[in-house]
Amino acid sequence: MMISGKAKLAGVMGWPVGHSRSPRLHGHWLERYGIDGAYVPLSVPPDRIEQAIRALPALGFRGCNVTVPHKEAAWRTVDRLDATAKRMGAVNTIVVGEDGALEGRNTDGFGFIENLKSGAPGWKASDGPAVVIGAGGAARAVVASLLDEGAPLVWLINRTRARAEELAGDIGGAIEVADWVSRETLLEGAALVVNTTTQGMAGQPPLDLDLRALPASAVVTDIVYTPLITPLLEAAQARGNRVVDGVGMLLHQARPGFAAWFGTEPEVTEELRRVVLAG
Repeated sequence: MMISGKAKLAGVMGWPVGHSRSPRLHGHWLERYGIDGAYVPLSVPPDRIEQAIRALPALGFRGCNVTVPHKEAAWRTVDRLDATAKRMGAVNTIVVGEDGALEGRNTDGFGFIENLKSGAPGWKASDGPAVVIGAGGAARAVVASLLDEGAPLVWLINRTRARAEELAGDIGGAIEVADWVSRETLLEGAALVVNTTTQGMAGQPPLDLDLRALPASAVVTDIVYTPLITPLLEAAQARGNRVVDGVGMLLHQARPGFAAWFGTEPEVTEELRRVVLAG
């Protein structure tokens, strides 16, 4: 659709940013809802990120998403943080206020939980312990959101134990850090298994995890979505566990930002999934 001089503007800042599927995602919503607006990729090197973020109000942008490697820098640059971003230590969504102030938000945890609820109807965080593998930025959002949703316990496992202990200390709450060698033992009694690492992604080795001890009732999810069904999800499916792929986390985390910038609450549909996966 054509845009006018009054178009509402937003975008995504990253380095590199060419791989981002967010322009395709938001572009689909803009067209579907007939909104006079644009969402553009903004390739910003690390040494210019603060300058670029500060320029958003002057350029007439309503805000932007922030992706790798800028989430921590954005957290330090914005004028104010919502409670979730403050806790995460990272920002993935910036909203320009009516007063021109920059508000940093983090919607990754929201996207993760909404994807689980959609992909595994009836799932509840309170169903039992969760086993989370990895201790990077994605794991931080996953662990915090699970605790906020009522998970009784989160087992956190990472090859480097010190990194997992740092994450647990930052987030607080019912988190137990376990050694990598005990990862399969912890599956016994787990209600949810989450892989937040890049293992299983195209070009990466599969996650080294034997699922034999996992209850048949447990849900298994992977934040990777290339391929859509990773070796972990394939193994879980083969033994009868419900699985949730990672692309829904990307789709759902985008909803709050779109609503803030363009004034419409968007829906995640099968058509949207197809459009984004085709990109």
